[in-house]
Amino acid sequence: MENDSTLYARLDVHMDLITVAYALGTGEVELLSKIGTTKADIDRLCKRLQSKARHVRIVYEAGPCGFGLYRQLVQKGSDCIVCAPSLIPKKPGDGVKTDRRDAIKLVWSLPAGDLSAVYVPSVEDEAFRDLARTWVSAKDDLKRAWQRLKALLLLHGVRYAGRADWGPAHRRWLSAYAFDSVW
Repeated sequence: MENDSTLYARLDVHMDLITVAYALGTGEVELLSKIGTTKADIDRLCKRLQSKARHVRIVYEAGPCGFGLYRQLVQKGSDCIVCAPSLIPKKPGDGVKTDRRDAIKLVWSLPAGDLSAVYVPSVEDEAFRDLARTWVSAKDDLKRAWQRLKALLLLHGVRYAGRADWGPAHRRWLSAYAFDSVW
């Protein structure tokens, strides 16, 4: 990889800050200062990295911040991959985890091809996935609330004579029921 004009960068993405490390070709890994997560911060980062090399390859770990950063970087002309944190190769016993060590390890893993990229969904796919996950969570919350209410009634010996299936008759009975104690 002599005379490699590719810059390899690694981003450690957090909610408010992104730590940036990069290496030009097979050169030494340098830590760039931490940057913000706004669109303007990402634009400045892309300009800064692209001024150092003709081709920029960026990697960051998939996480709770979503794929908006990936889309911004690709739009700015960078070659970007989002890698699965669980599939990053680790040496046995290497338990110390710092931003600096992660940065160096990922910057070297990128040109070596040791990283597994995750599928980056389109904006529409991501929105549908978020909606589906929210709907499932709401249904699970409702089911847990029903189970808690049934357990409370059972604890106090209160039983419904018909089918306790949360149908209209069962809900009417529940709304009319009152315990003897105010508490």
